[in-house]
Amino acid sequence: MSETTAATTVPYASPASRAGNPYVSEPQDYDAILLAGFGGPEGQDDVIPFLRNVTRGRGIPDERLEEVATHYRHFGGVSPINDQNRQLRAALEAEMRRRGMTHPVYWGNRNWDPYLEDVVREAAAAGHHRILAVATSAYSSYSSCRQYREDFARALESTGLQETVTIDKVRQFFDTPGFVEPFAEGLRTALAEVTAEGHDPEQIRVLFATHSIPSADALRSGPEELNLGEGGAYAAQHRAVAERIFSDLRADGADGAEATWELVYQSRSGSPSTPWLEPDVCDRIAELPAENVTAVLIVPLGFLSDHMEVLWDLDEEALEAAAEAGLRAIRTPTPGSHPRFVAGLVDLIEERIAARPPAQRPSLTELGPWYDVCRPGCCENARLGFKPAAAGCAP
Repeated sequence: MSETTAATTVPYASPASRAGNPYVSEPQDYDAILLAGFGGPEGQDDVIPFLRNVTRGRGIPDERLEEVATHYRHFGGVSPINDQNRQLRAALEAEMRRRGMTHPVYWGNRNWDPYLEDVVREAAAAGHHRILAVATSAYSSYSSCRQYREDFARALESTGLQETVTIDKVRQFFDTPGFVEPFAEGLRTALAEVTAEGHDPEQIRVLFATHSIPSADALRSGPEELNLGEGGAYAAQHRAVAERIFSDLRADGADGAEATWELVYQSRSGSPSTPWLEPDVCDRIAELPAENVTAVLIVPLGFLSDHMEVLWDLDEEALEAAAEAGLRAIRTPTPGSHPRFVAGLVDLIEERIAARPPAQRPSLTELGPWYDVCRPGCCENARLGFKPAAAGCAP
């Protein structure tokens, strides 16, 4: 990664991050940690108001939202994401206390209670004015990085705290050992299971699944100067992690590691006329029997935990597609609150506090370690353009 200095300062940033260098070089203590999530409904009455929040500004009528609401209503109107973030927050606090770190850990959401605005206000009232955020998304794109940074800016501006509270954000952690190793562990177990059942590795297909995004947004993901081609940093990061997982399994002689893998997408929404990243996971599953595949392993590589897109789009729709195709199918685990994942997040917090040089930062692909401070023009929303954002250089 380049060590060039940005020509502009970073708004809403701590002194260590304000100059806009890709990697901070000045140690910075923080008053608090902020776990930033997407949010989800916690009862049937919450579902439509929640979906209105998710689609705010797009003018989508409630009758269309009700089509998506059926996924949540299938689970009693409760998204598992809030409970999963409560567990992750508790696990982060426990690991930090084990290391002697006393920072309070706040948790705030973009789309549901507890809202980020309320949490930032609460932190400031408690005297915590220098905040380090951990977003619950590992990759680079508008929805998985820049939108969280816009959330932070909006929370500071709407509460009037933009002059007294700063919010930095740990780097994208798609290729950190703590994130990657739980996926590799789950895939190793699944490969051993299907090979023990008699499936030849050449007849096993591993589908690394992630959320589809509009192709125009994907192209804009990551800094433009990296020139990562179609799919931008978003697709490149997923491919690099999948390749690393498989190369390690093969080097270790894991059962079934000769299987073929590919990257697939899920959960697309919006106008059918708008191009989104493909192929769709269910479409690929339907094609696999013609390719002499007898078993499919679905790895939810784009997801931290078993929230709705995993429980519905993979556990319901994709596994149903596999059953219809006559395929043996396993969906492997997400990191969730896996001890290695939790420890890896705390490693990122310690790394940022200490301002460790890039060479001392763990990364498992050639794309990392990713930047502390997002670069100018990074991850633009093709439809909305740039809005004010924290933790990155202004475009």
